[in-house]
Amino acid sequence: GEPLVLIHGGGSTLYTTFGRVLPLLAQTHKVIGVELQAHGHTSDRDAKESFEQDADDVAELLRQLGIEKANVFGFSNGGNTAMQLAIRHPGKVAKLIIVSSFYKRNGMQDGFWDFMKNADISHMPQVYKDEYLKINPGDINGLQAMHDKDLRRMQNFEDWKDADLRAIKAPTLLIVADSDVVKVEHVMQMQQQIAHSKLAVMPGSHGRYMGEIMTHDTDRQTLTTFVSAINTFLSE
Repeated sequence: GEPLVLIHGGGSTLYTTFGRVLPLLAQTHKVIGVELQAHGHTSDRDAKESFEQDADDVAELLRQLGIEKANVFGFSNGGNTAMQLAIRHPGKVAKLIIVSSFYKRNGMQDGFWDFMKNADISHMPQVYKDEYLKINPGDINGLQAMHDKDLRRMQNFEDWKDADLRAIKAPTLLIVADSDVVKVEHVMQMQQQIAHSKLAVMPGSHGRYMGEIMTHDTDRQTLTTFVSAINTFLSE
């Protein structure tokens, strides 16, 4: 099938974010699973993280793979990267799927940013730590560096302009859960700014509908329904 780039969430790997839907997506798409700077199998470098730099990295990956244009699916912080890819490298993006992401600080649920002010690695879900160390045995320093860079990127996040989203010309599917960390009304605002966009609201919490590793009660039917919605959008 056509190339489909998967961009994981913060603190995650390809499999913690997409592991349960990856086999379903791979049935009909040429999946390109990205792990960004300092995450999973990808090494770190002497540079801070930013959604803009991550987007440039994905664009360069596609160039090196010889892929002129691809569909792009970003979850959570990966959605921010995917949006920046569409803004900064519009020629690389055929269609865009933005899941549980945001573009202004007030788009997050009340209390989110207060938590971020004092967060440390002890608050990081153990399963994320375990998955990182499974790939990078014993690399506690690498784990800490990844956590700290992800955290600083969020702590220092500044609102994007509406014009940034209006610059996205690729057909876009926005997905959010009704009990997400992102407010549903915020994603509705995003839809108003992105010209060729559709919105789907799924039941459940952050990533539950796609079986993100922090959710333990996602059934096969929910995963199938979610992937079916993705496939329908991409085939239109």
